[in-house]
Amino acid sequence: MEPRPRLGIVVSEFNYDVTYLLLNKAVSHARFLGAEVRYIVKVPGVFEIPLAAKRLVEKDDVDAVVALGAVIQGETRHDEVVMGQASRKLMDIMIDYGKPVALGIIGHGATRMQALERVDDYARRAVEAAVKMASRLKRLAETGGGGETIVIE
Repeated sequence: MEPRPRLGIVVSEFNYDVTYLLLNKAVSHARFLGAEVRYIVKVPGVFEIPLAAKRLVEKDDVDAVVALGAVIQGETRHDEVVMGQASRKLMDIMIDYGKPVALGIIGHGATRMQALERVDDYARRAVEAAVKMASRLKRLAETGGGGETIVIE
């Protein structure tokens, strides 16, 4: 039997009416998939998520990280800057540390109503991506080079 993937979740407190729902759905879905949520780290905003995600991927008891947040459109282009920089840095962390960091951040450009409508999908998809990637990377590490084509699903 394959061990349960161990997750760390980072969630933004900004727009907490949305992110609280994201967090609850993510934890519930992780349990449904048989994953273990080891850490939940709350950060002030989406811009701070990469630092907490980096600290989580450095932990030996974390196989993958789920980043949750909501970047709601305002009167300026601030939402684009925050989302672009945070998502880029999360991708860098994933590549640098070799552990999945799943993007469950709603936005940029979303209204509050659109964000609330997307909570279930974003939380579910992010957790599924983290669990699938952690499992597939583990299987990939365990495979040998016997000459045949190996498909990792």
